[in-house]
Amino acid sequence: MAKDPKHNPTTEKKELIPYWIKIVTVFFFGWIAIYATRAVLNPVMNDIQSVFSLSTTQLGLISSIFFLGYAGLNVPSGIMGDKIGKKKVLVPGFLLFGIMAAVTGLMPSFTLFMIAWLFVGIFQGFYYGPQYGLSTEAIPKKHITVGSAIINSGMAFGLSIGYFISSYTVDTLGMSWRAPFFVVAIPVVLIGLAMWWIIKEKPKGQAQAGSQDAAPQKLKIKELFSRNLVCAYITIFCAIYAFFVVVTWIPYYLQHARGIDGTEVAIVASLVPWAAIPGSIIFSWIADRMGKRKPVLLVMLPLSIIAIVSIVAFDNMYVLYAALIGYGIFGKISTNPVLVAVVADNAPKQSLSTAFGFYNFIGMCGSIIAPYLTGWLTDVTGTLNAGFYFAAVLLVIGTISVLFIREDNGPNVEVAVSN
Repeated sequence: MAKDPKHNPTTEKKELIPYWIKIVTVFFFGWIAIYATRAVLNPVMNDIQSVFSLSTTQLGLISSIFFLGYAGLNVPSGIMGDKIGKKKVLVPGFLLFGIMAAVTGLMPSFTLFMIAWLFVGIFQGFYYGPQYGLSTEAIPKKHITVGSAIINSGMAFGLSIGYFISSYTVDTLGMSWRAPFFVVAIPVVLIGLAMWWIIKEKPKGQAQAGSQDAAPQKLKIKELFSRNLVCAYITIFCAIYAFFVVVTWIPYYLQHARGIDGTEVAIVASLVPWAAIPGSIIFSWIADRMGKRKPVLLVMLPLSIIAIVSIVAFDNMYVLYAALIGYGIFGKISTNPVLVAVVADNAPKQSLSTAFGFYNFIGMCGSIIAPYLTGWLTDVTGTLNAGFYFAAVLLVIGTISVLFIREDNGPNVEVAVSN
């Protein structure tokens, strides 16, 4: 039998860097870009409040409007990714959010600023479902939780980088509060171009295997509401609500309640994301080694409750530092890859992008409510403490939800464990 000169399996296998590692790397930088863009807002909230004469409630509304756009696009972008191709949805949205970040810095009025920031959120909404759909397809099952944790740790780096960009340009260099929006837009666009170059719609080998499979089944909506997926939705909503209370209001809280200012705000606020990096990878590795997610979550969530209460319950600065580090280790950034693995274990395989989009939509509804409601509670009570305590109550609900997860009947569990 004659050999096909065009088909050389040995050359296909000899990629210097495996495709899944390239995907993990580029999506890691993607989350850096997304969270850095979000975080540049927080240290300049005081300036924005002064320039536009805003109440604390209106100040919180800026982030809530942003996340309304972001969450609203999670499910449509996931469905579009499954139908027309994940890369075709992800890359244009990523490039457009970078462009709109720069446009936001140009806006002369509060209304126009809000509209531009809303569009940044909308275009960021193209990322989550297609990204985790692509990474779940590419990463070997035995590395799925750790791979997702590495991708996810980009959020931590992004938060810290965004805080520093904003604090350094405005407080140290004396530039306008608008400058951080321009500065962050440049690397965002460059990362978007890198994605366009690196991402393949299907990894090598998987595309061939997929062509031999039976025709893909249509998604049944009820498949998105299995017991385990509903528990994951509830838990991620509570975790994300608490997370966005912390990341949105910590710089403001440090300035107004603790008397910290300038670049020191960025340093203290960055304790959360920096602590999250080892926490995320260690707990994800443990979850992979155990082959179970529930026991890990039942350790992390109660400890994150203690940490978020401790942030505001004690006046001692060392307790504050410890609480921020503790929340970083056990909070949302660290729990998210474990919950992503729950979704990967239980979601219908033919509609991973849709499932992840829906999961993140439910979760990010917490990010819509948290900034506004915390601002409102602050106006009503005269203190930010009430907002943090309410976040802790929601984390209790999330912990209860985890108790109802079953880890012996998910449709993808056998694959995840056997590989």
